[in-house]
Amino acid sequence: MNAAETLADQAYRQVRTAIATGELAPGDKVTERGMAERLAISPTPVREALRRLELDGLIERIGPRTVLVAAIRDAAIDDLAEVEVGLRGLVARFAARHATADQLDALDAVLDRADDLLILVKDRRRREQPTERHLAELLDTMQEFNDTVNACAHNPVLIRMLEQSRVFSRPRRRELVLRRVAEDDTFGLERYTSHRALVRALRAGDSAAAEQIALSDAQGGLAALREAP
Repeated sequence: MNAAETLADQAYRQVRTAIATGELAPGDKVTERGMAERLAISPTPVREALRRLELDGLIERIGPRTVLVAAIRDAAIDDLAEVEVGLRGLVARFAARHATADQLDALDAVLDRADDLLILVKDRRRREQPTERHLAELLDTMQEFNDTVNACAHNPVLIRMLEQSRVFSRPRRRELVLRRVAEDDTFGLERYTSHRALVRALRAGDSAAAEQIALSDAQGGLAALREAP
């Protein structure tokens, strides 16, 4: 748990991830006391987390201390996706205003490593050699890029809101991306070049351009993952 994250935030994130990954399935009963024992915290932050999850439409209350995991409706996912996309754009806008020179250089260095990995993956595919390990490393590198952009915003409250509004948890997103890449080795490449464009906008301090690039990338990425079987 990071310094800005409360116990209620931690409980919210962990229960939400359990729902997103299917560990908690629609119809499963959840009690405040049982979840508190599972997370090794007191019932009070669990109670707050469950209230937030109820507002998200992810759980349904059936008693004062008991809820059921809801069947997530498409409309609820649409609402959550709209929030996540908007926050990603706002992060980029803040990053254009506050990124330091060292952070911008770090972003370029991350993308240089990603370029090298992408070349390696393509070469190994051409030779019909395994690429799983290199793909996993490429995903880790792109996550490092996203985390560095988040750090450029210098706004921990905004980043916490973004983490809490994700349609897919990080493990679930990774699973879906790897599945799509296994089916189509060009998956996501059409958006890959947008990362360089984003860094250029950040260097120029162009908050409007940075926000638009991030919005477009987030919309495309979420749409593609939601189409995953």
